Amino acid sequence: MEAVMKNKIKELRKVNKLSQSELADIVGTTRQTITSIEVGKYTASLILAYKIAHHFNMNIEEVFDFESLEEEV
Repeated sequence: MEAVMKNKIKELRKVNKLSQSELADIVGTTRQTITSIEVGKYTASLILAYKIAHHFNMNIEEVFDFESLEEEV
């Protein structure tokens, strides 16, 4: 079973007053993809994770929680 990767995207969007659609447009994806990432049904590609983190001026590790992945190793 694939681990669900938790993230802070929803909280970051709220703080920055961005809708899912607005963030999707900024990072070049769809609102559905942002929704799926936020609820843990989809793991962002490295490129998309970088774009999201970069938009919020953060490192990928600050946006995405890798602890659940480390437990599986």
